[in-house]
Amino acid sequence: MDRRRAQIAPSVLPADFAALGEECRALEKSGADRIQWDVMNGRFVPNLTFGPDVVAAVRPHTALPFEAHLMVVEPDALVGEMVEAGCELVIVHAEACVHLHRTLGAIRDLGARSGVAVNPATPLTAVEHVLDIVDLLLVMTVNPGFGGQPYLASMEPKIAEARRLIGRSGQRIELEVDGGIGPATIGGAARAGADVFCAGSALYRHPDGLAAAVTELRECAEEAWR
Repeated sequence: MDRRRAQIAPSVLPADFAALGEECRALEKSGADRIQWDVMNGRFVPNLTFGPDVVAAVRPHTALPFEAHLMVVEPDALVGEMVEAGCELVIVHAEACVHLHRTLGAIRDLGARSGVAVNPATPLTAVEHVLDIVDLLLVMTVNPGFGGQPYLASMEPKIAEARRLIGRSGQRIELEVDGGIGPATIGGAARAGADVFCAGSALYRHPDGLAAAVTELRECAEEAWR
């Protein structure tokens, strides 16, 4: 029996932006493992969300780790600010970096953990040569930019390929999925090899509240592993 713990990383994109401190405290009470901040500036994806000032303002309200998912073109200018704002993990997109290796190295030099994300159409060859300086690999299971999109089950072979790539690297790298994750889809992603699951809409729309939603997602993922 597999005794790993599925890591649930709620996105605060569906949260009440006027009460983000309270929302993050509620996520901590729900049993979530970390909080993801989807940072968008209208260029890499057609949406605007949070900046480092918002993240820094919320940081004192919870002890949960913060991860920043930078959906921005040339994210280097934001990396330092997000670490200073309190993000322990910074994820950049392979498609958005001019010099991906340099960007990931800069994140680690700042004392944070480094992550790299790939869009559905981006092959894993884009990241296979930077795994020596990566702490997390994020396989997008929707096209980034908006919450509430349907899960792309066609990404499951890619998740499995990413798991094999990580295994061959010999590195300790988390494998995250993001997009359309809910009780009906998390099992497929878990069976394919994911161990960190970013969810938004499925958590906030659960009829029994956040704690029940987090517990259900974790149980579905761990049951899929067994």
